[in-house]
Amino acid sequence: MLDKKLLAILACPLCKSSLYYDKEKLELVCYADSLAYPIVDGIPVMLDSEARALAPEEKANHKRN
Repeated sequence: MLDKKLLAILACPLCKSSLYYDKEKLELVCYADSLAYPIVDGIPVMLDSEARALAPEEKANHKRN
């Protein structure tokens, strides 16, 4: 679990938009850039080279919610 204060100040390093915390996958997700940044040992890895691209279904599911 990430600290709520840390989550409040983190932003996407590419576009500076808000990130969404996915507790199940342990990722911080930027829907604007379709990237998911991993959280390793409780530390967000905010490098675009380490991020995974979201599948189209993942982005579509977010728009429905």
